[in-house]
Amino acid sequence: MKKKIILLGGGGHCKSVIDVIEKEGRFEIAGIVEKFTGESKAVLGYEIIGTDDELEKLRESYEYAIVTVGHIYSNSVRVKLFKKLKALNFVLPTIISPLAYVSQHAHIEDGSVILHHAIVNVGAKVGKNCIINSKALIEHDAQIYSHCHIATGAIVNGDVIVKANSFVGSGSVVVQGREVDGFVKAGSVFK
Repeated sequence: MKKKIILLGGGGHCKSVIDVIEKEGRFEIAGIVEKFTGESKAVLGYEIIGTDDELEKLRESYEYAIVTVGHIYSNSVRVKLFKKLKALNFVLPTIISPLAYVSQHAHIEDGSVILHHAIVNVGAKVGKNCIINSKALIEHDAQIYSHCHIATGAIVNGDVIVKANSFVGSGSVVVQGREVDGFVKAGSVFK
């Protein structure tokens, strides 16, 4: 019997995470939690089962949860929800697409999601509550601190450090050994 998991946030990123969870097959999605009642409708057939204000009550029925709010310009909502879930003793698993490659010598922390065709190579570390989006590449020994988003097709080369709360845009390249602390524009080269 699969463990049930609730998803916090019902937007576009939620759809991507649902697809990974379904493909991975470890969890049964119990439903979506939104900020306000009536804010959104079912997502890919999964109903809204409560609001952020009802998380304490939902914890009585569910042990597992994951933040499915995206992160582009600000991750403040993701961080707030992550901290709230931790304070309520939810288990925030790592969600890894079976179509991704994560080295057995890499380390992924709680609440992070590795989407389809992403690569996390040997010695890489991904902190808590991160999004490693579709086709992103995290090379050897790179360190992605907590609450970061490495967007679609971004390349984070070896020995790079991406500080907490940073965003690395789609199709960008971070050159070997650099340190990112903030926002890397889509399609750019960070030297």
